[in-house]
Amino acid sequence: MSRNLRMNGSPQGRCRSDAGMTLLELIIACSILLILSSAALPIAKYTVIRQKETELRRDLREMKDAIDRYKDAADRNQIRVEIGSEGYPPDLETLVKGVQLGASSDRKIRFLRKIPVDPMTGRAEWGLRAVQDDPDSRNWGGKNVFDVYSKSTGTALDGTKYSDW
Repeated sequence: MSRNLRMNGSPQGRCRSDAGMTLLELIIACSILLILSSAALPIAKYTVIRQKETELRRDLREMKDAIDRYKDAADRNQIRVEIGSEGYPPDLETLVKGVQLGASSDRKIRFLRKIPVDPMTGRAEWGLRAVQDDPDSRNWGGKNVFDVYSKSTGTALDGTKYSDW
C-alpha cells in the first residue's frame, strides 16, 4: 500500500510537465520577445524624429512670429529702424536683445527670449533671408531678416526638405 501511495500522491511521483518550462518553451518565449522588440524599435525611431520635427516647426513659427511683431512695431512707428531695412530686424540677435520703444523712452521691447537651437542640426544657427533676396536663395543679403529656415540638409518624414519649411 505504501508503494501505491508513493506513485499517486507523494512528491516523488510528480509528473514532468509540472516541473517548469522546458527548453523548447523557453526558446519560443525568447523568439516571441525578440520579434516584438524588433517591431517596436522602428516605431521608437520614428517617434523621436516626429518629436524633432514638431520642435523644429514650433521654433520656426516662434522666430517668424517675432519677425512679424518687429515689422508691425516698425510699421506703427513704435521703434526706430534703419533706412533700407524695410522695417525688418537687422539680425536675430536684435530680437533677443530688444530695441528702444519710442524716440524718447528708455523702455526696451524684446521679441524673443533666446534664439532656439535647431533640433535637426543641434546648433543655434539658422539660415536667413532678406527682403531683397530671392525666395529660394540660400545666401543671406545681410541687410535684414525677412525669413528663417533650418540649415539641415535632411529630409522630413513627409518627403520635404527641412530647409524648405
